Amino acid sequence: MKLLLISNSTNPGEAYLEYPKYEIQKFLGRETIEALFIPYAAVTFSYDEYEAKVNNRFAEIGHRVKSIHHFDDPKLAVEKAKAIIVGGGNTWKLVRMLHDNGLIPIIREKVLAGTPYIGWSAGSNVACPTLRTTNDMPIVNPGTFETFNLVPFQINPHYLDDNPANHGGETREQRIEEFITENKETYVVGLREGTMLHYENDELRLTGKRPARIFKHGMKPKEMNAEDNFDFLLKK
Repeated sequence: MKLLLISNSTNPGEAYLEYPKYEIQKFLGRETIEALFIPYAAVTFSYDEYEAKVNNRFAEIGHRVKSIHHFDDPKLAVEKAKAIIVGGGNTWKLVRMLHDNGLIPIIREKVLAGTPYIGWSAGSNVACPTLRTTNDMPIVNPGTFETFNLVPFQINPHYLDDNPANHGGETREQRIEEFITENKETYVVGLREGTMLHYENDELRLTGKRPARIFKHGMKPKEMNAEDNFDFLLKK
């Protein structure tokens, strides 16, 4: 199994997918690949627009994508995919569409068999057992929280340490503490922007200049850097 799970698509002041593009290039390899793109997390813009936006960046690294919405048979498109890429947006909408199209089990089987998987934001969240550590508003009812279950831990993308100024609500850490109180056996990775998790050859590592924050019930939150060993997260 090969996974590249990216926290966010765009850092402030940068172009779309600028910071992760060379990691994506290394992950996919030198030979040009037309990857299957899943744009279902898009809400306020079209799937065609999303596909074009990703292709504009991928052209710079010698790869391209074709969106699943162009195929009459989405399941067959997954079966033939050389790589699967799931873009960010609204996780609830993404999960609803994945289930409506019957794609959760077939994508899981495909990725477990070795097809490379890249996700950012919502696309990283759905690599986890459930969507329950998303930051997104539940704009639709997905019917179930279950997602691809490619890794046994949860990811909180765009992890923030502080609340915005003049905001009196809970911090992100407090929200995650609520989650692990109700889900005591589950690790949560607070994946800060500008970072990503890379799984390959039975090893999990962090890429990026910022640390990840690791949460589990009964354990003090732990900061971990790119030099640290993350393999303990893979134990079920």
